[in-house]
Amino acid sequence: MKNSGFERFTTRSKVDYQVKPWLKLTSNVAYTHYNSNYSVTDKNDWNSTSSANIFYVANFMAPIYPLYVRDAKGNIMKDANGFTMYDYGDGKGLTDYAGNRTFMSGSNPASSGQLDKNKYSADVLSGRWGAEFDIYDGLSFNYNLGLDIDHTNRTTLYNAFYGQYASMGGSIYKYAYTTKAINRQFLLNYSHDFGKHSITALLGHERYDFTTSELYGNKNKLYFPNVMELDNALKTLATGSYTDRYSTRGWFGRVQYNYDEKYFASVSYRRDGSSRFAKDSRWGDFGSVGAAWVISKEAFMQPTKDWLTFLKYKISYGVQGNDNLLLQGSSSPNYYPYEDIYRMVNVNDEAATTLYVKGNSDITWETSYSFNTGFDFNFWNGKLSGSVEYYNRTTDDLLYYMPVAVSNGYAYFPKNIGKVRNFGFEFDLNSDVYKTKDITVSLYANATTMTNRIEKLAPELKGRWIDGTSLYREGGSMYNYYMRKFAGVYTGSDADKTSLVDGETAEKGQALYYVDQTDANGKVTGVKKTANWATATQYELGDRLPDVYGGFGVKVAAYGFDFSISTSYQLGGKCRDWGYQSLMHAGSANDAGSGWHKDILNSWSEKNPNSNIPRVDSDDQYANATSDRFLVSSNYLDIDNISFGYNFPRTWVNRIGLKGLRLYFTADNVALFAKRKGLDPRQSYSSATGMNYSALRTVSGGVTVKF
Repeated sequence: MKNSGFERFTTRSKVDYQVKPWLKLTSNVAYTHYNSNYSVTDKNDWNSTSSANIFYVANFMAPIYPLYVRDAKGNIMKDANGFTMYDYGDGKGLTDYAGNRTFMSGSNPASSGQLDKNKYSADVLSGRWGAEFDIYDGLSFNYNLGLDIDHTNRTTLYNAFYGQYASMGGSIYKYAYTTKAINRQFLLNYSHDFGKHSITALLGHERYDFTTSELYGNKNKLYFPNVMELDNALKTLATGSYTDRYSTRGWFGRVQYNYDEKYFASVSYRRDGSSRFAKDSRWGDFGSVGAAWVISKEAFMQPTKDWLTFLKYKISYGVQGNDNLLLQGSSSPNYYPYEDIYRMVNVNDEAATTLYVKGNSDITWETSYSFNTGFDFNFWNGKLSGSVEYYNRTTDDLLYYMPVAVSNGYAYFPKNIGKVRNFGFEFDLNSDVYKTKDITVSLYANATTMTNRIEKLAPELKGRWIDGTSLYREGGSMYNYYMRKFAGVYTGSDADKTSLVDGETAEKGQALYYVDQTDANGKVTGVKKTANWATATQYELGDRLPDVYGGFGVKVAAYGFDFSISTSYQLGGKCRDWGYQSLMHAGSANDAGSGWHKDILNSWSEKNPNSNIPRVDSDDQYANATSDRFLVSSNYLDIDNISFGYNFPRTWVNRIGLKGLRLYFTADNVALFAKRKGLDPRQSYSSATGMNYSALRTVSGGVTVKF
């Protein structure tokens, strides 16, 4: 594809030097330079409604619109510059053009991919250096230094000929990003064995410093249409730069003990400080304890050794901290959540400031308390092996944004907002169901269950918080849907008439929604229906999260041939099919030019009065409004990989001077089975947009030769 490509140059150096019997130096340095071209103007456009997202346009634009501009004979036309003419829906460069396209007029991602340019060039250095001092009989000291530097330049050129930037004479953006991370560790280690006892200890200090900076500029009206430099454009629109810094400091220790490889115990503690919190809230205390017991080594287990090869019980409890809070509505970290952040603006050539992000000086570490316990086992020398584990993870002082009245001058501010618990079981099974000298058949399966529960919310929320289509309440899941309920289509029957809210009317074919009827005390006394979605009641409609997810597969090897298949799955949970919802519109002015799903052919009409799909009427603004009508099962089965190969006998390949010869075939992302064709529940736990493509199916084969 034009204007797309990737090239990379990499070098690595690894050196170990034993300077003295008591001193060892190590060095591991890697450098990479890469150039990358994207065929869209922003690498994130693949998952958005951007006019540069060809997958969004292809899926949601009505198929009545052409891709190219053609002459009277049907030939694709060229413009005066020799460019292939794509239909932008605005008639630019044409005569007798019959009106503008209503869906994304002035855009054509196929053409943008040809004429717009988006280039990345990066230099990445990653280095690890160390010095190990052997002090005395199991006592050693290590100094480790890590350095990571990433300098990336990005240039984006929007063409001057067609599209939304044509009227500006084209536009160019320049960005320079630099990140630098330095990590230093000072580690004192001790290890000693005495008899059947073994003990190791660690005492350390860690210093981490991170800096990120960006310099950018934007100018319009290009002089040369393909020169990707700011000085090639005449009108300066914006320039700017910023630098963010982040640091942590930590002290930690750990002791591990085992007796005869039968009994194991460990304890650790660390104290960390983060620059993301105010001085009085900066430090947190974390740690863990754990133990394990190899039961199968006990003398009283000897009678079971013929069928029980290995059995271990394990248990652990740990406390971890998290200081990573993203900026509201962004994927970028909030490096200073304890401070108010302001932006400088120009007011009549005088400096002024405006609040950008509200801070909270009391914000501190989010803390997770994890408990795990379970068994590892092996029966009949590998005939059946695996593990069963229970986990419970409670996260307290959640880092989140607290909603407040906009009259405060801001709508949210960062806060430690509550407590959430996740718990469930993990199962992992492996089995050689059949094994001889020439044939082996192996199966594997794993499964994880998870229940999410809100234990506590901030007192100001009074145990309940509604945020759009989500309901957060104490005792419920963080991932509960909170939507209107679809009540079917109004048919005009006597039953439908009496079911409407008193005083309301509806037209045949209109979508109906349920609305609770309440008494003077707010108690629900009954349920009615309404055609006014805005006044319908929102209900708690269940969890987005699946009940269980995991994978399974099989491996077969016989007489040099091998075959394997691996899958993944999830069961339970619900997903909002946003893509399907968008394609089930009623033809309103806002949806003009958008495509339809084929199910719209079964919508209500006088000839199809029993349909449960609302009528197509451009005046019906609530025909495809968000409701449980568009919630579907998020169950899926994904065939991840199929592999087939043949290893030629060694006696054959040795005769021609080879150590090994193998032919193989493999296919990845083979097939996905979901509730609805086109639905990919893997995209998100909450909704499938249809704005991006699923993982590519790849088929490959080859020959492996060993000399």
